[in-house]
Formats: sequence, C-alpha cells, structure tokens
Amino acid sequence: MDRPSVRSGWLECDIRFIPAHYQPASLIDLALGRGVNAHRLLQGTGLFHEDILTGHQRVSPQQFLLLIANVQQQMHADDTSFLLGQQWLPGHFGAASHALGHAVNLLEALERLVRLQPLLWPLLRLRLRVDEHHIWLEWGDSFGVGAQGVFLIEAGMAAVMGMSQWLSGQRLPWSFHLSHEQPRYTEQYWVHLGERLRFGSPLNQMCLPRDFLYKPWLGASATAGQVAEQEGLLMLSALPASQSLLDSLHDYLVAHVRRPLRLEGVAEAFDMSAATLKRKLHKHGTGFQQQLDRARSSVALELYQSRGYSSEDVADYLNFTDRANFRRSLRRWTGLLPSELQNWLMSGR
Repeated sequence: MDRPSVRSGWLECDIRFIPAHYQPASLIDLALGRGVNAHRLLQGTGLFHEDILTGHQRVSPQQFLLLIANVQQQMHADDTSFLLGQQWLPGHFGAASHALGHAVNLLEALERLVRLQPLLWPLLRLRLRVDEHHIWLEWGDSFGVGAQGVFLIEAGMAAVMGMSQWLSGQRLPWSFHLSHEQPRYTEQYWVHLGERLRFGSPLNQMCLPRDFLYKPWLGASATAGQVAEQEGLLMLSALPASQSLLDSLHDYLVAHVRRPLRLEGVAEAFDMSAATLKRKLHKHGTGFQQQLDRARSSVALELYQSRGYSSEDVADYLNFTDRANFRRSLRRWTGLLPSELQNWLMSGR
C-alpha cells in the first residue's frame, strides 16, 4: 500500500515569522507599565525595543517564549496571562482581526480563528469540533512551549472567553478543561474564566453548548468579514509556511491513527529520514512517541465525548486486540484508566 505523503515546508521554533509589534509588543508594554526594566525583559532574546517599534521586526517562537519566561520571572503577577489574553483577540492584527470582529456568529468566529491561527495565535494549535450537543475547542502545542505552556493556555482561554463575550454581548457559559493541576491562584481563574473549571484533565479544552453557535451577533458585516478573511488568508500564504511541523505531524497522526504508525514510516511520509524527524522533534522539546500518544489521546477523547463510544468500542476503533494493553495505553495517553475516564466524563462538563 502506498504511504500518504505530506508536502514539505513547515514553520519551526527557530523561524522568525511572528510580527513583534503585535502580541510580543503588548506583552512588553504590560511589563514596562508595571515597572519591569526593559533590558532585563529582553535579555537573551536578541531583541531591542527600538527595533520592535519600527513595525518590521519578526521574532521566532523561541524568542517569544523566552520573552514570556522573562516576563514571568520579572513580574511575579498571577493575572498577567489572563490580562494579555483579553487584549489578544480579536486584537489589532489587521485583516485577520477584522475578520474575527465581523463574524456573524460564534461558529464563524471560531472557524476563522482556526484558519488564521498562525497569524492570530501562533504558539498554540487550535482544533474545533462540533458534535450533537457541544462545541469543543482543543488546544495543543505548536512549537514546544514547555514551561510557558500553562501561561499560554491561560492567555488563550481568556482570549476566546473575552472575544466571545465582547462580540456576542454576553458572558457565554464556557467550561474549561485544563491538563495542569489546580494552581495556588485559582481565584484568578474564577475572575477571568468563571467557575466551570476542571483541572488535571486529559487535554486542554473549552466546551460550550452548541446552541450558542448560530445566534446572530449584532453589528457584524458579513461582506466586510469575508473580504477581511480573504486578506488574512493572503497574509497567511505570505508566511514561510502555513503550518508548524508539530501541527502537521499531529494532523497526520490523527488522520492515520488506525494504522500502525512508526517513526520510520511517518518520517518517510514527511520526506525526511527518521534521524532528521527525531532531531527536529528533539529541537521542539518532544519525541515521536509523545506526539503519537497526544494524537491517540485526542482521538480517544473525541470518541468518548462526541460519539458516545464505550471503552470496548474505542479499543476496537484504535485496533487494540489486547484489552489490558489498551488500558495501559489509555492511562499513558490520558493519565486515566478506562473506568476512571468514563467516571470523569460522567461527572459533568
């Protein structure tokens, strides 16, 4: 059987494609406004504040993540991520932000956010799923965010929460599933996200009843939104690539999750040697097995959450003939045994 191929060319963690005068600049402005020294803020990033002010500087994900780390080290403020997230969407990213601002309903806004993600939210992967009862927005790691992952998840969820509230005119009843353990500053989550929180979850997800998808948003212009989205897609096409390596790998693994997936075969599909793929993943702070586990976790959660599969059905779908092996594997992917995961799902969203 012929192996599906993947086109070459991806955004990687050391490629400078993120406009410094958008999200990085707002992070810098917040820190400077709270008295952080500019030299310490930019230390090690290879950036200078004067260059950012020109509006032409591009930064890599590595530089952006180091900037976030510096801010966390210098500020020691529990609300920084949430405040930044509320600024970042729809944001001031030209046509891409206009496309969000003129969405006619939540579905259109979320679809545009996913399509324009490298422009609007470059460091995290967004995947949208709509089932019979709910909207699911799943967050993943596009560039090896490491220790800054929790900060970015907090900012991202606050951004979507704030955007949907501003454009709809009401605070929507989002539920938040967070893979990290409950932090000491939980009150910041209550203030900025609400009380529908579940820490220690298998994945980072936001969930909302699907009834809110199609409610019309007043003040939106369908024509202006469509034109802005086309302009945003042109901006996206001007990037060195339209998707990160980790995102492309995740999508490939999810699409072929029912097949035997090994490093050598996947590397061949990506037109590179196994050693090269392994090296690139290491550069992003991850490995092949870790990425495969995340893809399987994502598929398993969709089968449980949206299709109502039993554990036996999930095991069959993923071609596990040994139920004990499936139980061990599911625990490795999600941190939970099948019975524990089902109890977790039954305990409410």
